Amino acid sequence: MRSAFFQLVAFIALAMVLLGGCAKRDQGAASQSGQNQGSLTSLYTRLPDDRTRGTSSQQRGLGMTTPQSRLSQSVCQSQAPRLQREFQRSALAFGAPIFIRIFKESRELELWVQRGERYYLFKKYPIAYFSGGLGPKLHEGDLQAPEGFYEVFPSHMNPWSNFHLAFNIGYPNLYDQAQQASGGLIMVHGKRLSAGCFAMTDPVIEEIYAIADRALNAGQPSFQVHIFPFRMTPANLMRHEQSPHSGFWRNLLHGYTLFELTRIPPQVHVQNNRYAFSTGRPRQAPLPGNAPRTNVVSIQRELQVLP
Repeated sequence: MRSAFFQLVAFIALAMVLLGGCAKRDQGAASQSGQNQGSLTSLYTRLPDDRTRGTSSQQRGLGMTTPQSRLSQSVCQSQAPRLQREFQRSALAFGAPIFIRIFKESRELELWVQRGERYYLFKKYPIAYFSGGLGPKLHEGDLQAPEGFYEVFPSHMNPWSNFHLAFNIGYPNLYDQAQQASGGLIMVHGKRLSAGCFAMTDPVIEEIYAIADRALNAGQPSFQVHIFPFRMTPANLMRHEQSPHSGFWRNLLHGYTLFELTRIPPQVHVQNNRYAFSTGRPRQAPLPGNAPRTNVVSIQRELQVLP
């Protein structure tokens, strides 16, 4: 009887974790990019003793723009030598600007790194878990992971997360707000468990976090996170053409295709309650004179034939 009682208590505790979602216990970053410069003092639920030391004048003197904890500092320091070697083998610079794409159906997170004008795929990481199905997040409590185009600022990094390490993707963005979508504090984090966020294993989030932290502290103002239901191929779109979200996904297709053609994250806008895109511009020096350039005219022609 006692064993059954403790099993019941454990089950109830787990249910509360899932139903409460990541956001209620992981409020470490501003909920959307327009608020990224606000104070974080009242937003973290886990505040270890090293919090103020992690944001000290010493940290600012080192040119660091992201919040720091003992855990994040230890992780980034331990990851750096191996990542330096891996980046070098890939002809990439550790600390160069990054870009992330997430695909729900295949449970993949891609991390791209800028070299010259374009971005190159560094690595694909498995997503351990996300809740909900294919389609956008509509309201708070629907336990649905969002889809769309998001932006992570330095203040979105959460080294005090109850889910090991985390960063806030910036939901709701301007498009979500135009759709009157509610909710917030959607994270990419560790601990393999999620209710509305994207959960990774701890070793995987440590590597992703260390790369993002280095890029932001090296001068990248923010990095984009594009979240898709699946790889936006004609076959996949036809397979899901009867979905109530097919119109929304055709809108996402434009941003997906622009990156596929240019290998530069597009500039994302909201016009008439829809996503609109223009060709992105590199934030570092362009490629040498003999390197191929982005043909904006041909790209615009190809985008015109999209649905």
